[in-house]
Amino acid sequence: MSHQEAPVKPYIRPYRPADRAAVYDVCVRTADAGGDARGLYRDDDLMPDIFAGPYLHLEPGLAFVLDDGERVVGYVLGAADTAAFAEAFRREWLPLVADRYPRAERPETPDEHMVELLHTPERMVLPELAGHPAHLHIDILPEHQGAGHGRALMHRLFAALHEAGVPRVHLGMLTANTGARRFYDRLGFYEIPVSDAGRGTYLGRSTQTGAGGAAADRGGVMWR
Repeated sequence: MSHQEAPVKPYIRPYRPADRAAVYDVCVRTADAGGDARGLYRDDDLMPDIFAGPYLHLEPGLAFVLDDGERVVGYVLGAADTAAFAEAFRREWLPLVADRYPRAERPETPDEHMVELLHTPERMVLPELAGHPAHLHIDILPEHQGAGHGRALMHRLFAALHEAGVPRVHLGMLTANTGARRFYDRLGFYEIPVSDAGRGTYLGRSTQTGAGGAAADRGGVMWR
């Protein structure tokens, strides 16, 4: 008598090069303030080439994926040192993709504004964020949200950063994405005032996990 195999519970593991296409797919499906961005730009790879590809290429050791047993359905990507990452982005990543996305002299269309982000990695380096040197991006397909996977992914990255000696991490988000803000608040992120944040909000927290970890360094002071 045969028994039907139980479905595999999604699990977290380190990124592998074979995951690249699936990570790109998750990125574009969640790139419109959490919604599907496919078809919004002339090239569906534009958003992943800005917000996923450089992390996979430059810092694969800080990339962790959520695997449902068949494919990647979510990920968290990190950079340990934002200033060094921006330099490597320009030096190593941009030459790989720049020809595909020519820069406009005066960006006007949504595509041109997004391409401008690709060509200006230095935008990531802000003086107000210097005390939170690492940064991250997290995305999970909607059908796998709300089950604790996001928290688990974040804690996996926090642990990796903490082990690497990085004390604090930041992220940027669209202020209008209130659902994401609730998620980050529950994880203990706090707002970092940035003088020219535009439509965005910057949040930070300690890379410590466990009791007291989330609020261990408000104001840039580590609690021990």
